[in-house]
Amino acid sequence: MDLIRLLFAILLPPLGVFLQVGLGLQFWLNILLTLCGYLPGIIHAVWVIARR
Repeated sequence: MDLIRLLFAILLPPLGVFLQVGLGLQFWLNILLTLCGYLPGIIHAVWVIARR
């Protein structure tokens, strides 16, 4: 399952975070980072998934 989340984290970072933590602070932070730049969103999503 983590492999699927990591794949989503690369393609659609907010979706990968949502599948991991739901609609929490990390999800909204990832949306903000993805809007600021695609790469920060990916880095944050991979970090959230790897941390849990």
